[in-house]
This record gives sequence, structure tokens and C-alpha cells, in this order.
Amino acid sequence: MPIKAKCPVCGAEIELPDDVMDGEIVECESCGAQLEVKREGDKVELKVAEETAEDWGE
Repeated sequence: MPIKAKCPVCGAEIELPDDVMDGEIVECESCGAQLEVKREGDKVELKVAEETAEDWGE
């Protein structure tokens, strides 16, 4: 049975697989936001994923 969570950007309901892992990045099909999964046991939350800038070895 899929896990359901709400997109923090648009409020759409997102279905996640049972084996979704903490830190995994998913995309909201409704608004296209990149979301990071925060999972503690059976509790699952989504937060907007931080964008990482390229370092280019500097």
C-alpha cells in the first residue's frame, strides 16, 4: 500500500512507494517541485529539496 504525503508547495497529495528512503528526492507531478523525503519509522514528511551549487573544484 503506497504512502501518501502532501506537497509543501502546492498541497497536492503524492503517493510514495512503501520502500521510500529518508533523504530520497521525489518530484511533485502537480507543480514540479523537487522534494526531499524525511522518514522516521512510519512517519513521512516532504520538504523542498535544497539546490546544491556546482563546486567545480574551487
